[in-house]
Formats: sequence, C-alpha cells, structure tokens
Amino acid sequence: MTHISVGRRSAWNKGLVAAVLAAGLAVAAPAQAQDAGPTNQALLEDFSHFVRIDRHDAAAALGQELIRRGLKPADFVRLVETSRDPMRFNDTMARAMRVPALEPIAASMLKAFEAGMLAAARDPEQIRKNVAALTGTLRGKLDARARLIYAGEYATPQLLEALLDKNNPALAAEAQRVLIDMGRQAIAPLCTAMMGLGATEQETVANVLGLIPYRTSLPYLADLAASSGSAGAKAACARAIERLAGTASVDAPAILYYQLADAYYAHKSEVTSFPREDFQLLWSHQPKTGLVMQAIATPVFHEAMAMRLSRRALELLPGSRDALALWVASNFRREIDTTPGYDNPAYGPDMREAMYYAVAAGPAVSQEVLARGLDTRDTPLVRRALAAVEQTAGASSLFGADAARRPVGEALLYPNRRVQIETSLALAASQAREAFPGSDRVVPTLASALGNAAQRFALIMARNNEEYQSYRGVIEKGGFTVLPFGATLGDVAIPVSEAPAVDLVMVTGLDAERLGATIDSVRGHAKLAASPVLAMVGLDAAPVLQRRYEGEGWIAVRPMALDQAMTLRAAESLVERASGGPITEGEAADYARRALAAMRDLVLSGSTVFSVNEAAGALVAALGSPKGETRMLVAEVLSYLSEARAQVALVDAGLSASGAERVAIMGKATASARRFGNNLEARQVSRLLALAADPATPSEDATATAALVGALNLNNADLLPVISGQRRAAR
Repeated sequence: MTHISVGRRSAWNKGLVAAVLAAGLAVAAPAQAQDAGPTNQALLEDFSHFVRIDRHDAAAALGQELIRRGLKPADFVRLVETSRDPMRFNDTMARAMRVPALEPIAASMLKAFEAGMLAAARDPEQIRKNVAALTGTLRGKLDARARLIYAGEYATPQLLEALLDKNNPALAAEAQRVLIDMGRQAIAPLCTAMMGLGATEQETVANVLGLIPYRTSLPYLADLAASSGSAGAKAACARAIERLAGTASVDAPAILYYQLADAYYAHKSEVTSFPREDFQLLWSHQPKTGLVMQAIATPVFHEAMAMRLSRRALELLPGSRDALALWVASNFRREIDTTPGYDNPAYGPDMREAMYYAVAAGPAVSQEVLARGLDTRDTPLVRRALAAVEQTAGASSLFGADAARRPVGEALLYPNRRVQIETSLALAASQAREAFPGSDRVVPTLASALGNAAQRFALIMARNNEEYQSYRGVIEKGGFTVLPFGATLGDVAIPVSEAPAVDLVMVTGLDAERLGATIDSVRGHAKLAASPVLAMVGLDAAPVLQRRYEGEGWIAVRPMALDQAMTLRAAESLVERASGGPITEGEAADYARRALAAMRDLVLSGSTVFSVNEAAGALVAALGSPKGETRMLVAEVLSYLSEARAQVALVDAGLSASGAERVAIMGKATASARRFGNNLEARQVSRLLALAADPATPSEDATATAALVGALNLNNADLLPVISGQRRAAR
C-alpha cells in the first residue's frame, strides 16, 4: 500500500480518513487532530493536490465532503479567491472534468463558483461602482469594463443611464463602448427602452444599436423609422438599418417582428442570453422609472417574447393570420411549459386559458398551429390544436378548395395513439361530405379506441439478447409491452409495423457516433418519428451526450450504470414529457365513449365518407362490455349498421341479458330489423318465438320480444304459436 503523508495539509476527521483509505491510500495525519474536521480551505487544496497526482478516488472523497457542506456560491468564490493559488482552480477543474468519477464533483464546484461570480457581477451596487470606474484609472477602467460585460443584461439599465447623461460626455462615451462590446445581450433592453424614450434619446440608442452587429434589433429600428415624427430619429434608424442589413432589402416591421417572434419560439441561441440558467430577463420601459428588468423562468421566457412580438406584428398588420397563429401556438406552449404554481409575470390573472383564444381565433388559425406542431413533432401542441379544431371546424374549413395544406389529414398518420384518436374524433365531428386522403382511416381508428387504448408498447434495440432481456424486465415493470429483440430498426421492421404505436424507444450501449446515426434513423421512421428515445450509454460517454441532447425534449441520455428503479423512472419521465405519459384507464374509457358518440353521429347523419360498417367487428366485441351507458351506446350504433353480424350480435346480447337491459337491447335489435329486415340466424328466431309465446315471460320482456318478432316480418306459420299462446320448441 502506498503511504502519502499530507504533512502540512489539513487534519482529517475519521469519516474522511475512512473514505480515503477505502480508495486504497493510507494517510498520515497529526495524531492531535484526529477528531477535528478539515477546514473548507484544506479540503479544496487537498482536492486539487490529489487531482494533480491522479489519485482520483481520494480526490472524490474530498470533493464530496466539500460539496456536502453546502457552501453558498458567494462563500465558495471567497474560498477559491483566498486559496494558496487561486489561478490553479480553473486548471484543476479542467483536469477533473476529464475524469468520469470526478466530472460531477467538478461540475458542482464550477457551478457554485460561476453562480457566485455572476451574483457578485450582477449586484446593482457593484454595477454602479463599475460604471463609475469607467472614467477612472486605466487599470480600473479595464477591470470595470470586464466586470460589466460579464454582468451582461443586468448592467444595461445603469449603462443606458450613463449613455444618456448629457452632463458627463466622457462617461457616456465609455458606456457606449461597453454596450457595443456587450453584443447581443445589450439588444433586447436597448430596443425596449428605445421605443419609449424621447426623440433625441432614441437617436442616441439607434446609433448604438447600429454598431452592434446583430439583426435582432431590425424590427424595432424599422418600426421606429416608420412611426417616429422626428427626422433625427428616422435618420439614425435608417443608418443603423443600412449597417445591419447592408444592401439587402428590409421587410416591413410587422414581418420582421413575426420573424423575430418565430426565432424566440424556436428557442434559437441568438435570442437566449442565459441558456443554462433557471431565469431570463423580460424588459419594460416606464417614463418615470426607466428601464426595468423582470426575472422570468427560462421554460416560459421564449414563449413570452414570442407572444409579445407577434402581438406587435398583429398591431401593425391586423390581417396577419401567421402572426395570430404564432401567438396562439406560443400561448399553448406557455401553458404546457408552466410549472404548477408558477406565477408567470408575462401572463397576468386577467388572461384566460389558452384554449379560449385558440377557439376564438377559428379553425384556420388552429390548423396553422397544428401544422407547426406536426412539423416540429411537438405532441402536446398537436393535441391542443386538435382539440381547438374539433370544437370549431366544419368540412369546408378543413378541406376547402383554397387550402394549400391539410394538416388534420396529416395528423392521422402522426405516430402517437392519442393524436390519431383525437384527429379521428375531430374529422368525424366535421361531417365531411367528400372523401379526402386518409378518410378511410378515420373509422378504423375510432374502432381501435374501443379496445385497450391504454396498452403501451416499447422498442428496445440492444447490442445482444442478454442486454435486451435485462432491460426488457425493467421496462415491463412499467406496464409496457416490449417488442421482440433487434439490434437495428431493420431487425424489428415487422413488429414495429404491427404495433398500434411505439410509446418508447430504448437504445443501449452505443457510442456518440452510432447513437447519433440511430437517433436520426428513428426520427426518420414514419412509425417512430414522434416516439421518445431513451439512450443508455457508457459512463464515460454520458456527460458529453447529455449536454448534446439536453435541449431535445424527446431524447434522454442516462448512464447504463443506473439501477433498475432509476432507469424506469427515467423512461416514465421521458414519456410523460414527450407525449403526455401513458393513456390511463380513465382516458381510455373516455376515448371509447367519445368514439362511440362520434360513430353514432356519423350513422345518424348518413355519412357517405365515413362508413361505420368498417367498425362492425370492434363494435360487436365491445357489446360484451359491462352493463351501463357504454354498452347501450354500442347497441345503438350497431342498430344502424347494415351488416348481418350487427343484428345477430344485438339479439344474442338481448337474449343473454335480463330485466330493463334486455328490453333496451331488444329495442335496438327491433330498430335494426325495421331498417334492414331480418338478418337473424334460425336458432335466434326460434328462441325469440319461444320467449314471446312463453306465459312465464315478464310482460315488458314479452312486449319487447313481440315487437322484434313483428319487425322480422316472419311467415304466418311461424307466428301461430305466439298468437295461440303455445310454446314453440327451439330448433
């Protein structure tokens, strides 16, 4: 065993000594300090020491102890800055990040350090001091500029104040340089302020925006150029636009606002100031208070900006359906992404739920929202758009001759069972009078909702059968039906094609290159394009791949070292996030009820586009449901079907029932006979005649049976026993 003396280093407590000894090291610590815990400073320095001599297990024990103490970010920064060699911290962290066992520890330390540095840089008092230092000594000026740029958006209110200070031109010039060097983080607050400032100040801000080489300021500049009554402001905006756009033509302000809103909706990096932080900043400008920042949770920030910008586009161009559809889609996504209990500062209590605005906007807008959801494979958005379509759309609005695209028809092929069923419900409600591509899928899909819609299917692509069986057992515990083994999509082509839908795809043991290719093939597969993917990878590859796919809501990367319970939780969490989780038994029952109601409405309307006869088999099977409203609804639909098996099933169900239920089902069978004549089998006719003629048959049963016998239009010879009151032997 190697002995390492820490001599000058900290005294270690017993727990930490045990942890380091477990790593295979013996540590000589001063005897008099055996019971004294090491200081935070000593832990950090010892962690760095063991990282540098490649004693990773010992470093892990030390790092975990330091993290366990839960230092506040500001305290952790002070700890680093007062260490023996503060400059060594970054190098130590870089080394530790390359070691799988140390990577999460180093990441936690870096996160604490960066959070502390950011908090210090963003402190309003520190910003005030740094702005004042811009006109101080050269060294002080350089340090102040660096800190202000690091503070980013948080420093813009005070920098804007300095920029507009006519009494201190030297400070204004320095503030302008900092704002320009700050780049895109200065654009949103400056643009917001510019629209509410006086003409002279607008000119100043427009000149600064023209020197920041990002086109995200173009909508505001074009808007001000078109609306301002100041020649100076107009000229400044024109100069800025020319610098940013060059010789390219610039669209109208409404179109520019729409394009910027679309960029926010897409969460593009150029409109995201703090991509790894929990909060972003919303800006407003008030004449009395000036530029004001408001923290907003990152998951709903982009949607808030998209709604704000698309609303401005609508103000400038009220007839823009694209802008209205983007506003509705953003509002849906805001609702989807809002954490329960979160008070969104951009969506006040005076606003209604998102569906209210979607329905009010009409079916054309809802279809545009649906198309956006289909194009981005955004299942939650697709479902909300379909719900709006179902409430408002008729056949003419869905399939009018002027429609360049029919997203509702496309949604029938969307690889998610909820979406397929809900699309079929929406199409059935439209009462289409002409066939359209996919119309033949509507009734079969409705019929499928009468079965076990709650059943879930999973596909596992593993390197070998042993690995497949291991994960199969885990996933089956979550209630999934796992498709047969296959290492590639080609191996499982038939099972995938036969499954109603694939609710989860799991791939195991792939490196970065092969995982990327596999995900691309899954995304390009018609049946799997919307299926969430859980990638189980090696411990060394997990950190890199997690960062690569962290922005993809339908992909999750986890290390293969996870235990079974954590693996199953990861799978269920992914399915919940990507597609709304499994169809519950309650949801399945509701789908069945709605599908039956839709088919009843179709047969009552005499639809020639949607033939409910195609669902006869599923309806006959569903007639075996327990007593109640659902069974009677099935019976009602069957009574309108011309297929003989529908009438046969109704009579069999009536004969096996009793009491009020028998009377009700016999009534549906009578309606079938009146519409389509006698389609019964001889055995059933004999039983009906015997039942009708039997004096022991209760009066209500006898009357209902007699009505059915009469509707069958039987021969007089067959009816004689009924009339004479004689029992007829069943054939």
